Amino acid sequence: MKFVSTRALNNPKEYTAAEVIKQGLAPDGGLFVPTEIPALTEADLDRLAEMTYPQRAAEIMGLYLTDYTREELLSAANAAYGAPKFPEATPTPITKVGDLELLELWHGPTSAFKDMALQIMPHLLSMALTKTGETRDALILVATSGDTGKAALEGYADVPRVKIHVFYPTDGVSRIQKKQMATQQGSNVNVTAIYGNFDDAQNGVKAIFADAEMASLLDKEGLFLSSANSINWGRLVPQVVYYISAYCDLMNAGRLQKGDLMDVVVPTGNFGNIFACCLAKRMGLPVGKMICASNQNNVLTDFINNGVYDRRRTFYQTVSPSMDILISSNLERLLWLVAGPEKCASYMEALREDGVYAVDSAVLEAVQKEFVAYFCDEALTKNVLREFYEQKKYLADTHTAVALSAAMRHRRANEEDNRTILVASTASPYKFSPAVLEALGKAVPEDGFEALRSLQKISGVPAPERLAALEALEDRFTEVISAGDMKEAVLAFARS
Repeated sequence: MKFVSTRALNNPKEYTAAEVIKQGLAPDGGLFVPTEIPALTEADLDRLAEMTYPQRAAEIMGLYLTDYTREELLSAANAAYGAPKFPEATPTPITKVGDLELLELWHGPTSAFKDMALQIMPHLLSMALTKTGETRDALILVATSGDTGKAALEGYADVPRVKIHVFYPTDGVSRIQKKQMATQQGSNVNVTAIYGNFDDAQNGVKAIFADAEMASLLDKEGLFLSSANSINWGRLVPQVVYYISAYCDLMNAGRLQKGDLMDVVVPTGNFGNIFACCLAKRMGLPVGKMICASNQNNVLTDFINNGVYDRRRTFYQTVSPSMDILISSNLERLLWLVAGPEKCASYMEALREDGVYAVDSAVLEAVQKEFVAYFCDEALTKNVLREFYEQKKYLADTHTAVALSAAMRHRRANEEDNRTILVASTASPYKFSPAVLEALGKAVPEDGFEALRSLQKISGVPAPERLAALEALEDRFTEVISAGDMKEAVLAFARS
């Protein structure tokens, strides 16, 4: 399997899987995509259904990462998804709530779905350095709206030949998320808050990647830049696994029959999680519609419904902060698939220059053939969260509540098909205890950890032990800088 950049137009250079995992972002600023999408047959589903989750991960990722051996991938998957990282019998349990199937992706060490990729990605990168003959060490830059940062820090802490620097908006993450990052242990990690929002952090990281002078300075320090955001293929391909695995689990449980279509609802910010589902569908997984669920920052809803992507709009800080994004980077990969490289490159240039682009009717029709989009404002997010707790006895976090709102609207609009609806549940409610308490109409303590204890007492649902233990940890990283100073901060860390 070879990969090319989304922005390469004529005779594109091809890369191996190890090369794209090492580099993260393509040299021309594009994202790496596979030159072909491997097929998944019904016989493959039968075979995968008999496997453990690590075995499924090794098999599915191996279809894309063809320069890794099965033994290498299985070893990495066993290390990533076994105890004590994931204490449950399966790392991705499915809970039936009413007529919905909730795929809980947050049972890992940081209580968010990002663990599913970022626990295995360090293993893939370490092997990639050897496979490509790289003599320098990797400096990973991460922009986060909350969950990616901690998951990446947790995955890469003290990994040999790697340094990692995470940037996050100082007022754009929850108290628990901030504490998770500020207290991170490891000799090779650094965390810096910035004034601004997630897009400011992400644009700053992209600018550093595109800076030739920066690359030269880091090279002198024996370092090269790589990424752990979902722009990195090594982060994206493990996410394909859990959609295929979920289908196998539903087959095994008798809740759908092989070949039955299922619709999938994903709370969406950067478009990586839902694009992983799109890849699974194009491989042959029986997926009907993919429902893109957005919060009040509904740039993706507008795009899927009318074909215009316009980031020139009010940015909202919401109770679902990991989705507070106006530049959804992974949408570029979908555009490359449905519109082709020439149109995709022109759209990205228009977004960079003007902040807006419009696709033609053929491209919009192709998008709408696969995707449906809904958004959920703050009041509705809270109402849905409360409804599911009071009526269905399910305690969801604020991001999952956005997805539940979309799932219910999609069900009402398609009552006649009675299709299975799988909802990606992306975080523990305890990562956002104050917002969850407020949604439930309960008193909200000022202190985030007091809020966690209060929510635990009210709900009777135990909080993840690692979240509860954060309170006693001392903050290591407290610096807040302007986005314009990110380059200097990275250089200082590189030289430390």
